[in-house]
Amino acid sequence: MRAFVRDRVLPNAAGWNEAGHVPTEIVPELAGLGLLGLAVPAELGGAGLDVLTMALITEELGAGDGSLALTIAAHNGLCLGHLLVAASEEQRRRWLPPLASGRWIGAWGLTEPGSGSDAAAARTRAERRGDGWVLSGSKQFITNASIAGFYVIVASSGEHALSAFGVVAGTPGIRAGKPEVKMGLHASDTAPLVIEDLRVPDEDRIGVEGNAFEDVKKVLDKGRVGVGALAVGLGRAALAVATAYARERTQFGRPIGDFELVRAHLVRARTELDAARLLVQRAARLADNGRPFRREASMAKLYASEAASRAATASLQVLGGYGYMRDQPVERIVRDARLMEIGEGTSEIQRVVIARDLLRAS
Repeated sequence: MRAFVRDRVLPNAAGWNEAGHVPTEIVPELAGLGLLGLAVPAELGGAGLDVLTMALITEELGAGDGSLALTIAAHNGLCLGHLLVAASEEQRRRWLPPLASGRWIGAWGLTEPGSGSDAAAARTRAERRGDGWVLSGSKQFITNASIAGFYVIVASSGEHALSAFGVVAGTPGIRAGKPEVKMGLHASDTAPLVIEDLRVPDEDRIGVEGNAFEDVKKVLDKGRVGVGALAVGLGRAALAVATAYARERTQFGRPIGDFELVRAHLVRARTELDAARLLVQRAARLADNGRPFRREASMAKLYASEAASRAATASLQVLGGYGYMRDQPVERIVRDARLMEIGEGTSEIQRVVIARDLLRAS
């Protein structure tokens, strides 16, 4: 992964982001490395990796380009993650191989214009019609929406009930809207989904009817481990630039790394990022051992995302005026890291999850 990031990602990341270009041309390379089926069983074309190894890979990608890392994380952790949690064996045989091979990029349709943190309040409706379903509504801030070949769509199928459906892109009734213009992560595709009279056969319903909210929580638990790992990678990349700069930049006849206040920025960032990595890896190991890890995943995501933002901001401060320039990677990382505190559950939601679990256990 480090070799791939060094040779194929780092030389192109700034250009991709400046142009707002989602690099779909490297999808065959990503698939060849097994990056598009990280947790998919080998017999279905995937790499069959555990959560810890996936976290290590996501961190390396994050250290190269947050946009590319997010594209791959949404594909693996959300779309494929939902299928691995709840899809039937027949559905797995149909859908996992083309996703793992890169023939399809996956997207996960959960967030809506009026329901983000409150996922259970989804207004996209799924109504039974004969031997199938008709879906209508909209989704917001969907990663990979414009480039996806396959969607998992979560919709309300009754009072206090959510159901999930697998939909192949190009099916009449679903389309991506205009791509969003974002603060950061410019080389990652984010767009709304418009769903109008989308007909889905019942055999493409994923999991138990009305039980998708429980599946969503399981998907988000592992997804938060991935976001934590991505955040560590972003913070690590910013700190590497700042550390090198502190060695080389001289003021008052000395490298700025000799000054205590500069050192304090670097030391805090390094310590917090190492702590974040350990939290991420603890949650991953618990998941791999089949033990409860919801609280630990939220702790890892909360701490790592905020530590990454602090590390990126501190690194920009070390670079001073140069850090504020668009041709410096730290400027991009500051913007990219900010999403880690929002996506897959805001920092506030992580605190709710942690507190609820903590108080229940006390």
